[in-house]
Amino acid sequence: MSRAAVGAFIRRHPRWSLLFALCALLWALDRLFPPPLPAGNDGFIVLARDGSPLRAWPGSDGAWRYPVSPADVSPRYIEALLGYEDRGFRWHPGVNPASLARAAWQWATTGRIVSGGSTLTMQVARILEPVPRTPRGKLRQIVRALQLEWRLSKDDILTLYLNHAPMGGIVEGVEMASRAYLGKPSRELSHAEAALLATLPRAPSRLRPDRAPQAAQAARDRVLARLERFGVWSPEVVADARIEPVIAQRLQGAWLAPLAAERLRGQARRAGSAGLTRVASTLDRELQATVERLLADRASVLPPRVSIAALVVDAATLEVRAYAGSADFGDNARGAHVDMVRGVRSPGSALKPFLYAMALDDGLIHSESLLIDAPQAFGGYQPGNFQADFSGPVSVSEALQRSLNVPAVDLLDQIGPARFAARLTEGGIKPRIATGEQPNLSLILGGAGVTLEELVGGYRALAAGGVAGKPRLTPDAPIEEARLMSEGAAWIVRDILEGGGHPDRPFVEGGGAAPLAWKTGTSFGFRDAWAVGVSGRYALGVWLGRPDGTPNPGFFGANVAAPLLKDIAAALPREVVPSRARPATVHPVDICWPLGTAAVDTPAPMCHRRRSAWSLAGAVPPTRPDRIDGSSLRQTLWIDPASGLRTVSGCGHGQPRDTARWPTLLQPWLAGWLPADQRIPDWQPGCAPTGGTPAATLRIVGLNDASRLRPAPHQRHVSLQLAVRGAQGPVYWLLDGRRVTPDAGGKLLLTESGAHRLTVMDEGGRHHSVAFAVDARSGN
Repeated sequence: MSRAAVGAFIRRHPRWSLLFALCALLWALDRLFPPPLPAGNDGFIVLARDGSPLRAWPGSDGAWRYPVSPADVSPRYIEALLGYEDRGFRWHPGVNPASLARAAWQWATTGRIVSGGSTLTMQVARILEPVPRTPRGKLRQIVRALQLEWRLSKDDILTLYLNHAPMGGIVEGVEMASRAYLGKPSRELSHAEAALLATLPRAPSRLRPDRAPQAAQAARDRVLARLERFGVWSPEVVADARIEPVIAQRLQGAWLAPLAAERLRGQARRAGSAGLTRVASTLDRELQATVERLLADRASVLPPRVSIAALVVDAATLEVRAYAGSADFGDNARGAHVDMVRGVRSPGSALKPFLYAMALDDGLIHSESLLIDAPQAFGGYQPGNFQADFSGPVSVSEALQRSLNVPAVDLLDQIGPARFAARLTEGGIKPRIATGEQPNLSLILGGAGVTLEELVGGYRALAAGGVAGKPRLTPDAPIEEARLMSEGAAWIVRDILEGGGHPDRPFVEGGGAAPLAWKTGTSFGFRDAWAVGVSGRYALGVWLGRPDGTPNPGFFGANVAAPLLKDIAAALPREVVPSRARPATVHPVDICWPLGTAAVDTPAPMCHRRRSAWSLAGAVPPTRPDRIDGSSLRQTLWIDPASGLRTVSGCGHGQPRDTARWPTLLQPWLAGWLPADQRIPDWQPGCAPTGGTPAATLRIVGLNDASRLRPAPHQRHVSLQLAVRGAQGPVYWLLDGRRVTPDAGGKLLLTESGAHRLTVMDEGGRHHSVAFAVDARSGN
């Protein structure tokens, strides 16, 4: 339209032009002076999976809110609110002319405000921009109400009221008030409770139900009377509501899962969220409270700076059900704000189940493969067991259950540390090693850092067919999974940790709590104590230590972390746990030691020990040759029938006999363990090969069989000088199977009376043992 046409229209229609100019002016004023709608940081709240609040942060004005929409609130509250405050809310433009006229007349005739005449929209305007209760303030309130109606829908205005209405103290909004005072969500309000919360904003300080229940009840009853008078609720409903007493809990500042909530809040901030924000978590409120109580009880008997972390994950969904990053969020001495669920620490032996699972999948072992628990050196690395003793011949099941170090290091040496580390990383467990370093054999004993979250996600594979996953804190978080082991390997390893791994063990009828398959770990220097496992459909883990890494002598996984893990497992929801179906790839098989082969394929003279094992994918791998003598464990011996001693062909009247040889490093344990007819006989004099037997070249000097040792006068111990002849390289001393180390002078102090056995071994597998007795009480 041209300027001339516009001018002509104005001349012909001056009233329309005036209306158009007025509208333009109002639009401009609205844009220049917009209503102060909530913006920026108006609070943050983290919810449990049932919608109850776990932890909340106040808005920029210090108020606590729980954001809801009208659809989240009980219709009873909406009826009570609109029926009491503003029956014409749905049709008026923000102000009610009749109510304003009545309020103006009352003010003119009495000189004071008797009834405000405020609509719900006007109340929202006053909440957003407080004004004095004067005619000028009322006019400003009216203008703001009109602006709100212009800009927002009725439901938007109602939502603002639901979330910002003052409810006493720092509580704002119906949902926060309902949960804070009544302990329930607003969608579950009764008629009486709905009426109570509808009147509370009129005098929030004076009518707080936790402080003034009688005043609150009187105000509630006035609301009920009004609702009955205007036919909002029937007389019967109102009569029942009047009977209900006003009982409110006191406002409490204690929150659950504080560090999990901190984590979710940080994620929301990084995502750029602003405004009134609520985040739904996967946490189970009841279980979370139980876990926090268990941690607090345990922390009360621990040294001041020791903290605890615990994590419980639903293995089926990877949803986190309980998350405690510290022992007590209110105890700064224990590193209250340090989230040790995500702290990188040494796992000790907690990685061993993954190693044995990998060896099963590689076909290196079955559940009863013969392993060597004896002093060994691996390129200069000499691992020892936690208790410093050695058991000699052990099975895979025994080695894993007892967390023996030497068999695990031996197995990792066969698999390769770099390959094992890569498998862990693929499964979501990321070993952190020093910059520039490569994975080495110490990895299986805690020589890398991991997190509790990663470990629990890895152990989840034992309950999910071998598939590990990343625990999820929110229901909309993506599911991140990776295969860590085969289904069969996961089943075997869990069976070992749960019940010993023996196919021939008695069947136990199910019932009660689900069995717990668990493993502990203790890092070097007692810095970290772990216990991780699976029970029923849950994967769970516990870490205990000092966040600053200071050692805690005497604290190890079995004595401090495992009992707490068992308590948490006992607190898990009881449910019918179906028996775990054995995968088609797993079969029981009888095997024979020392060869490790199937019993049906092993001649009776070579089957020294028969054991029941789990076989994976039909594999029954034989015992690996030992590191000292790589020859076959199947041997043909020549035995002199008269003396029963070993000879060679052509020396005397030797006859051939097929037999099985035990690995060289196990020889010191066989003398008192195998029957004489299963041991390899000594050489017949004059018939031994040149050089004699390896054992004959090594001798303990100064101590003979059947010796009886007594302390020197006025002493309570025996000082034994250790000496050996014929050793090649370093030697290992074992006292009753436990490794001992003499002092700088080569002496060993003996304080325990009774029979003992001293054994010496060298790197070549040579050994010599002496049985003796000590009478430590005879010193004077």
